[in-house]
Amino acid sequence: MKTSEQGRVYIRGHEGTVLTCYLDPTGHPTIGTGATLYSRVAREFFGGKLVPGKTKITLAQADQLFAAMLAEEYEPHVARGMPGANQHEFDAGADNCYNMGPGTFGWNWAKLWRAGKKREAAKYLEAHYHKSKGKVLAGLVRRREETAQILLHGKYPKHAGEGAPRKQRAKPTSTPDPVIKEAQELLTSRGFNPGAIDGWMGKKTKAALLAYQQAHPHLVNDGILGAATLTQLRRDAQMAGQVAKDAVTKGGGGSIIGGALAFTAGLPWGWIVAAIVVGAIGWGLWRYRDVLARRLNSIQGIKVEV
Repeated sequence: MKTSEQGRVYIRGHEGTVLTCYLDPTGHPTIGTGATLYSRVAREFFGGKLVPGKTKITLAQADQLFAAMLAEEYEPHVARGMPGANQHEFDAGADNCYNMGPGTFGWNWAKLWRAGKKREAAKYLEAHYHKSKGKVLAGLVRRREETAQILLHGKYPKHAGEGAPRKQRAKPTSTPDPVIKEAQELLTSRGFNPGAIDGWMGKKTKAALLAYQQAHPHLVNDGILGAATLTQLRRDAQMAGQVAKDAVTKGGGGSIIGGALAFTAGLPWGWIVAAIVVGAIGWGLWRYRDVLARRLNSIQGIKVEV
């Protein structure tokens, strides 16, 4: 069994299809339909090198890469992890595998599914696996809820997934788009004015989005809200908290060890402790160097062509 066309559309709707390399929420170079160098197929396809803002592919190449990753790296795990699955169950498993990795079939939702407790498996999936670095992400909450409905009832969502591109619309939709609303909130927090926080991609929101893209070193300047731009907005918002956390966890832990070693060696341990903390902060800033570059470009009014 292979992932159906509906299943592929669903996965791509959430992952997006990005033709210029960008950094995912954890800072890994990503391109196409969520392809990173963790994928053997992607490593071979790109010769082991992806450069954010520089590596580009065509839509045909993205399609080819997506199909190869599904066939060679994910679908075999679905077949082994969900024996006897019908088509919509297989599609749900393919989405979980593609998004969370083959290890997902050793997790509780899959154990419940294999035990024949399909309703419990769907409910467990709905309520779990929606955090990144300990933080609940609204996009993952929506995705798990939708995948659970596919698993249990074969109900594929009719609305666009998080990764589907949002373009300017002349009139608001009947219901606010939660993805656009999140982007508006993030733009506002970064000092870009999208107008009302109403979940509508109007002229003012597009202008704010374009201004953000023009300052970012890895984003195409098209005024479209896609997977890459949404991801970078989230990285931008989480930078300060993550750098502070690194200083406390990495710097704090290293300070204790460094201080103890310095004390036993008769060295000025206070200076060593301070150096470790500064090093941890520096490491955090380096991890978010794209965000730092965007902020500096915004301050200086520099526009970047990608």
